[in-house]
Amino acid sequence: MQNINFRPMLTEDINHVMQVETRVYPYPWTRVILSDCLRVGYDCWVATENEKIIGHGVLSVAAGESHLLNLAVDQNYQGQGIGRKMLTHLMDIARIKSADMILLEVRPSNKAAIHIYESIGFNEIGCRKAYYPAPKGKEDALLFACQL
Repeated sequence: MQNINFRPMLTEDINHVMQVETRVYPYPWTRVILSDCLRVGYDCWVATENEKIIGHGVLSVAAGESHLLNLAVDQNYQGQGIGRKMLTHLMDIARIKSADMILLEVRPSNKAAIHIYESIGFNEIGCRKAYYPAPKGKEDALLFACQL
């Protein structure tokens, strides 16, 4: 892994973040969703290498609980620990903001992400039926939680 830095996402980053979103996810977030996350004050961060955006994460923190809403690393940079570092960075932010727990949803088919979450201490606590769009309708989401 090269010199990776994390910094808050800016409105002018959205086009670059969208490039990562559309390369990584079959059903990416939209510019409007990302703009709304910034507008309402969610913790939105980007991972950069030499000022190039290579990943991003979005976290909501309220009432002692945090929710990881989005985490993506460009395909060319996956498998280098960047997603794990972004997740631990966002968990630190949640702790600073006095959250006791962090929640997230993940597709059952996303085995690499599940492995990372479990290795950091997340546990599966439930399932949200027909949560994600999928080629043949909807895919469930596994709900994971981790005490902070």
